[in-house]
Amino acid sequence: MKIKKAEFIKGATTPEGFIKNPGGQAQIAFSGRSNVGKSSLINTIVGRKKLARTSSTPGRTREINFFNINDALIFVDLPGYGYAKVPKEMRKSWRPMVDKYLAGNDDLKLVIVIVDIRRGPEEEELSFLMWLKENGIPALVVTTKSDKEKRGKIAKRVADIAKTLQCSPDMIVTFSSTTGMGKDKLWSKIREIVGV
Repeated sequence: MKIKKAEFIKGATTPEGFIKNPGGQAQIAFSGRSNVGKSSLINTIVGRKKLARTSSTPGRTREINFFNINDALIFVDLPGYGYAKVPKEMRKSWRPMVDKYLAGNDDLKLVIVIVDIRRGPEEEELSFLMWLKENGIPALVVTTKSDKEKRGKIAKRVADIAKTLQCSPDMIVTFSSTTGMGKDKLWSKIREIVGV
């Protein structure tokens, strides 16, 4: 997809701040552990260096951030979960906020669940994917940092991740923000699922 416009709209910390588009742009949410490469992935697929803020400090994304893509899509960067160098009370407040965004959101057409190919998924990712399935929300798994894995091991790692997450390897996109690996395939899957 040719990106003509990619701009930050707003960050929200309460449901009142969420963007609602009755009959408007489809929303695609990006979810993953802290420091899994969410912001780098978003920046890479839209061809911008600093659209989503990146940081080496886990837990930098503390809001639900909304981005306008070509006036056709809204990308939604969800706070990372798992380890984060932020106060425990703040981490606890993220979960209900994310749940409120996800539940009953007719604008949400796809959730991209991001997994570091070297670490693989944990129970949280499996539970989350099961919840999405139960709630009829399409999901796609993307493995990041794939350039850091030996080429000969990537297929085996993807097969293991698919087995753990109880999904088809076809529903996993192998991605690297460093090399651009998987960018075209990811856009192809987004278009196929969302219909843009």
